[in-house]
Amino acid sequence: MAEQGTAQALDELHHTVRWADGSLHLVQRHCAITRIDTGAGLLLVPSAFAWPRVLTRSVASEPPQLAYPARGIGTLWERRTHAHVDALAAVIGRSRALILVELDSPASTTELAQRSGLSAAGVSQHLTALRAAGLTSTHRAGRSVLYARTGLADALLTAQT
Repeated sequence: MAEQGTAQALDELHHTVRWADGSLHLVQRHCAITRIDTGAGLLLVPSAFAWPRVLTRSVASEPPQLAYPARGIGTLWERRTHAHVDALAAVIGRSRALILVELDSPASTTELAQRSGLSAAGVSQHLTALRAAGLTSTHRAGRSVLYARTGLADALLTAQT
C-alpha cells in the first residue's frame, strides 16, 4: 500500500476483488455490504481458512471486514512425509530425525511432542542431545523456549533428498 497505493493493493488481494471509480467491487460476494450499514474504514483479514474465496462480514457501526486467502502458507494443508529421513535416522535415530524434520519452523517442546507423537520428556531429551551436537538452537519467545534447526541440520536433511 505504501509503495503502490490502496487501489493497487486491493486489486491484488484476489481475482474477485477490484477497485474502480473510487469503489470496491466484489464479485460473487456472500454478504451484501453497504456504507450506510457499516462504520468507517475497511478491515482486511488475511486467512488460511478463507481459501479459495473472499469472505465478507458486516456488523452495524463497525468497519466492514474482508477476509481473503493469506499468501505464504506454502504447504500448510499438505500431509508431511518422512520417507527422506531414513538414512539420517539410521545414524541419529528415528525420533531425532523426525524432530529435525518437524523443525521446519521454530517450535516448543510441547508442539514437537504433539506433532511427532512422542512424549514431551522424550522430546526434551532428544532436543538436549541435538543441541549439544549443534543441530538445534534455542531462543526465548515470551514464556516459551523455541527450538530451531541450525544450518548444519539443514545440510544433513538436504543431503537426504
